[in-house]
Amino acid sequence: MVRRKVFRRRIRRGNRSAAGNVCIFIFLFLLGAFMLLPLVYSCLNAFKPLEEVYIYPPRFFVRNPTLENFSVFFKLASGLHVPFIRYLFNSLFVTILTTVVHIVLSSMAAYPLAKYRLRLSGLFSLVVVSMLFTSAVLWLPNYILMAKMHFLNTYLPYIVPNLAAPIGLFLMKQFMEQIPFALVESATIDGAGHWTIFWRIVMPQVKPAWMTLAVFSFLSVWNQASSGFVYDERLKLLGDLIANINAGGFSRLNISMAGTLFMIVPPILLFLFTQNRVLETMAYAGIKE
Repeated sequence: MVRRKVFRRRIRRGNRSAAGNVCIFIFLFLLGAFMLLPLVYSCLNAFKPLEEVYIYPPRFFVRNPTLENFSVFFKLASGLHVPFIRYLFNSLFVTILTTVVHIVLSSMAAYPLAKYRLRLSGLFSLVVVSMLFTSAVLWLPNYILMAKMHFLNTYLPYIVPNLAAPIGLFLMKQFMEQIPFALVESATIDGAGHWTIFWRIVMPQVKPAWMTLAVFSFLSVWNQASSGFVYDERLKLLGDLIANINAGGFSRLNISMAGTLFMIVPPILLFLFTQNRVLETMAYAGIKE
């Protein structure tokens, strides 16, 4: 036992060096900073006056920051037939409702596939294959389905297609497979039903997974637009308002950048509150029992 401990210590000392850790840290820091540059640049552009937006060569930082872009943005939004607060409410309502329902449905569908042997478990391969298709390929089938079910020009075209996103089922199933089946068996012996096992045992165990799914689902739904499914301006989302302002031409570019900042902030805040759980999911998603 003593030899084994000494051998393990030698391996750890050989694999870990201060210079190597510093190099890895510097490399990851530079890589993270490089990936963060577009986000920082978008935030800085929201405070640039129009003459700095079109200056050549382009400048990364702002020399004369201004809040006039935001004031003009709110003036344009207040002058529309539908107020800005309506677009914001539509986006928040659709995004939060879709995210919550998507997490619940994905978890309920993943639970029997991960913990029980079903005859139809092979259909999970179709779920994986469906992840290869983009939203542009599915636009026409979705439109036909929404029209047949009389969902057009309501909130449902924003919600229903996103509930069937395969990434939710895939992520929850892969993470639920890590839970020892002994926990489910012991709860069953104690008299717990499937509903009790799902909510009180399984769901708390996979909290990092469904919080990660919440970030992905929120980001996907928050950035979507009407895409021809909704014609009533009172039911459109914040992204449609930004697109309408962008259609005003080059003279409104700085104003549209100020509006884009409203689209960036909510996903960032959500990620900051859930980043520990998201990183935990990425670290342990590949571990099997």
